Amino acid sequence: MPAHALKRSTLLTLCACVLVAQSMVAAINLLIPQLGSSSLHPSHTEVLWTVDAYVIVFAGLLVPAGALGDRHGRKGALLAGLALFAAGAATSALAPAPALLIAGRGLSGAGAALITPATMSILVRLAGPERRAQALASWTLALGVGGLAGNLGGGLVGQFLSWRALFWAMVPLAAVLALAVAVTTPRTARSAQGSPDPVGTLLLTAGLVAVLFGIIEGPGHGWTSARILTAFTAGALLLAAFTLHALRSAEPLFDPRVFRSRGLRTATLGLATGFFGLFALFFVNSQYLQEVKGFPPAVTGLAIVPLIVGMALVPRFAARWAAHPRPVVGTGLALIGLGLLAASTADAHTPYPLYACWLLVLSAGTGLAMPALTLGVVVSLPEHRAGLGSGLGTSAREVGAALGVAVAGTALAGHADFASGMGPALRVVGTVVLVATAVVVAGYRGTGGAAPVASGTAPAKEPVA
Repeated sequence: MPAHALKRSTLLTLCACVLVAQSMVAAINLLIPQLGSSSLHPSHTEVLWTVDAYVIVFAGLLVPAGALGDRHGRKGALLAGLALFAAGAATSALAPAPALLIAGRGLSGAGAALITPATMSILVRLAGPERRAQALASWTLALGVGGLAGNLGGGLVGQFLSWRALFWAMVPLAAVLALAVAVTTPRTARSAQGSPDPVGTLLLTAGLVAVLFGIIEGPGHGWTSARILTAFTAGALLLAAFTLHALRSAEPLFDPRVFRSRGLRTATLGLATGFFGLFALFFVNSQYLQEVKGFPPAVTGLAIVPLIVGMALVPRFAARWAAHPRPVVGTGLALIGLGLLAASTADAHTPYPLYACWLLVLSAGTGLAMPALTLGVVVSLPEHRAGLGSGLGTSAREVGAALGVAVAGTALAGHADFASGMGPALRVVGTVVLVATAVVVAGYRGTGGAAPVASGTAPAKEPVA
């Protein structure tokens, strides 16, 4: 497909879709106090599941959703995802009880799982090799800004409106995006390889859900509790069963041997590392600004805006260095770790402008590393499996994000109050990021600085959908 097939209107539409899907990961966090005191009278556990249901379903379905779009049509998968996202939002907005609110969040998460890999896969197919780095930099920017937009939107809704307004707003927004996709986005060639593989899909999804449940619930129940150990054991057994099934199947959901590619392993670890640090900051930031600095919810949402600056500006330069990912990724991830260590020194007396400077350091690191890491996942797989690549990459992001929140939460739980625990928590997270950065940089050795393309080529003739 010619490079000029990617039009600006298509790029903007696809980035808007992934931005909205990602925004709902973070938006609900700033509404927790309002939800807890609402007429639904949810228990503490039900509030946690309202937050977590979206992330667990989203991350658990990403890989099969990406493979499904590759096989049966990416545009159709994107439109179906927007419809599910809107249906889930409407269900949550109308919920008369916590159970239905949680179910709606899960349904929206399933929609997001279809939206995210489809958008990146379409971009890869339309952009062509010469514009791929720039297109993926824009997509990565939309992903990062989505988290920030969620914080800002959730803060504004929590300050001035009912929590139901957040979900109602998603319904017409998804409809507008679906119309824009229908008008601006062409259908792309489907992959003639792969199959739905229902057994593999069930094993992989159940395994990821079990692992994510253990990560998210670990700080609350205790890492050595029977419930968490059972979740991790079940997740490990299910993922092992998926691997055996995929190796023996004639048409697996995906071949686990793709992880023989050092470039793919390195890029997925880098993505998980970046989001591990970023979402630990998101988790700590809202509590620091509200509980320690005394900011109201709307101001809290605005106060994280400095993170947008680096994410918006730096990817423009990072895309120019796409052929040399090792120094770009190493510098970017190191800036995230150093920014976390700097933020760990904040207390009630820290001037906000100084805190904002540390956010800018984190922002620059994210904007520098994420486009190169995203491209690393893409070029490690054949082009016709771009949806699968997006699913693997985004799964790494979401698992990293869940781990970041879990580790920060566990570190905080060991202190008498948030103010005394914030510094140690961020130092732990920042140190882990720097250690993982060294592993990621070492992973690029012997690859010539770039991820090698996995074996396999696109079929000579592919159906269009």
